[in-house]
Amino acid sequence: MELALKLLGILFGVLARTLAPYLRKLKQGKVKEFKNGYWLSALAAFILGLITTLLIFPKFEIAQIGPGVEGMVKLFSTAFGFGFAWNSLVNETAKWTEKKKGGQ
Repeated sequence: MELALKLLGILFGVLARTLAPYLRKLKQGKVKEFKNGYWLSALAAFILGLITTLLIFPKFEIAQIGPGVEGMVKLFSTAFGFGFAWNSLVNETAKWTEKKKGGQ
């Protein structure tokens, strides 16, 4: 159950971070379709988040954060934050490394 919460938390965090900019740009009329770049950044962030979580979270026992539903919500929220943050890092790294248009 704990592993499923961790993985779902990461997945939903990555998806939330991926969909938020897309939906904002869609509302503003800047994009019309879901481009491959969104999927690539989401996939990279999910993989990095998964690796990091599997390395860190085995030491992060649910008993430390509380028993029952409250502990599960805290665990899911932490994993969600990991996924969201990793996607943000991947997106920012991509922006810093992309070449400027027009030869600038």
